[in-house]
Amino acid sequence: MEKKIVEEAGRRIDEVLFSWGIAPTRSKVQSLIKDEKVLVNGKSIKSHYILKNGDIVNYQSYTSKPLCLEGDNIPLDIIYEDDDVLVINKQRGLVVHPGNGNHSGTLVNALIYHEKNLAKGSTTDRPGIVHRIDKDTSGLLVVAKNDEAFASLANQLSDHSMHREYLALVKGIIDENDAKIDAPIGHDPRRPTRFAVNGRDPREAVTYLHVVKRYPLENVSLVSCELKTGRTHQIRVHMDYIGHPVIGDPLYGEGNRTLFDDGQLLHAYKLTFAHPRTGKLVSFDAPLPADFQEILNRLDGASI
Repeated sequence: MEKKIVEEAGRRIDEVLFSWGIAPTRSKVQSLIKDEKVLVNGKSIKSHYILKNGDIVNYQSYTSKPLCLEGDNIPLDIIYEDDDVLVINKQRGLVVHPGNGNHSGTLVNALIYHEKNLAKGSTTDRPGIVHRIDKDTSGLLVVAKNDEAFASLANQLSDHSMHREYLALVKGIIDENDAKIDAPIGHDPRRPTRFAVNGRDPREAVTYLHVVKRYPLENVSLVSCELKTGRTHQIRVHMDYIGHPVIGDPLYGEGNRTLFDDGQLLHAYKLTFAHPRTGKLVSFDAPLPADFQEILNRLDGASI
């Protein structure tokens, strides 16, 4: 396809192509550029090329390999559904997508079983998956049912306009009512399954924290965390970094699994985004899992 640059002048080529929806992720756009499937004025360019007024861009859209995964009849808690999106309340213990030789029993397998139409996604093993949450984190995910919806939602995730808010029970009493945790996250050089503040190849990570309630008798706090960025394990890493690891977390924090030891008490309870077809803001809430709510009820009773 060919397009003449007018309004996009002054912006990076990979950013513009991603906004056009030629690939589901910025990295896929950059792969197209590297493979010379994108030309500007008939010449190959780098991903950081700054577009000029009048530039002629020729490009090929990204295509993925056929999907080879099978569906699994796993119950799904569908909060909302239309022709473009699904909003799922994921249960704790369910992996979002296949990986590391595991090709079944995931949310993706459940989606394939229940839904015929799914966007191709960022890779062949992640149809419809715009963002993910950890296996032992519960809560809201939006799934794209077509490629146009995927491109719109992925763009919102990239420019931080998608609003995601979590509830977490954490160790210790946090004195401040509100705080901003601005600490880059990278791979933990000592433990390959973990991430760490200022780890290897760190990327910007920002979490906004609000204390919902303090429980001095049990030395825990209930907090709300809003993500500006979405790094792997971001809330878990940031809370551990400030000395308040998430209760039940098997990977971060020391000695914080007495109250709960079946995965971290972290729940994605609020999700807001612009609907990819109408452009109108839509917002969804998901109640706490029963075991999380039971612990809060017990703490409330002990504090009376």
